[in-house]
Amino acid sequence: MKRKQSAVKVKEDEVLNSLIVDAIQDIKGKNIVKIDLRRLGEAPADFFIICEGESTTQIRAISNNIFKRVSEELGVKPQHREGVDLSKWVLVDYFNTIVHVFYPETREFYDLEDLWSDAELIPIENIA
Repeated sequence: MKRKQSAVKVKEDEVLNSLIVDAIQDIKGKNIVKIDLRRLGEAPADFFIICEGESTTQIRAISNNIFKRVSEELGVKPQHREGVDLSKWVLVDYFNTIVHVFYPETREFYDLEDLWSDAELIPIENIA
């Protein structure tokens, strides 16, 4: 079942997703992928944004930067944040967009890209 989206809603999602990606890149997050789940009727969100950090400190910093920038620049707080204490997989839930910040081995184990492979996967180039 395909979800209907208003032009305003689509623009809001684009702004949020772009800011999230920028916040990840601020802290040198790697291997960023945006998954467009809108055409999948049973998906838990419209988008997943997945990335990884090289250490638990970097993963925590990425998730904190996402929270800070989205709060300050868009006035939006996440519905839920999870995993910050262990920082092997931090989830930041903005309802329509769910951000997954992984430790590389944890990302490989859960392999969300393969799990949602019937959705559109949009890789985002790493910044050096």
